Amino acid sequence: MGGFLIRMLITAIGLWIAEAIVPGMEIRSLEALLTTAFLVGVVNAVVKPVVLLVTIPLTVLSLGIFLLVINAAILWFVAWLLPGFVLEGFFSAVLGAFVVSAISWFASRYIGS
Repeated sequence: MGGFLIRMLITAIGLWIAEAIVPGMEIRSLEALLTTAFLVGVVNAVVKPVVLLVTIPLTVLSLGIFLLVINAAILWFVAWLLPGFVLEGFFSAVLGAFVVSAISWFASRYIGS
């Protein structure tokens, strides 16, 4: 449980930074930020493994770049679910997913799994 909370906090920080630099990405409150981080974590834990399994051929053909599209789709899905989190297009979702993924990767390098 502690690991999930740390990852949720890292995701929240990534979303907060992404919201500051990505045009078309808006998080309207602290509650929306934390709820978004929680839902991204849940969707990554439950839905993403199934999506990854189904899209293995595309991921291999794109040399892994398709994973960014999957992360963007997850972010866009969460934005669709939450009224306090707004993405104004798929480009905003892709750029936001890239920023959140990069920050999560960077933090994981120092914190560990």
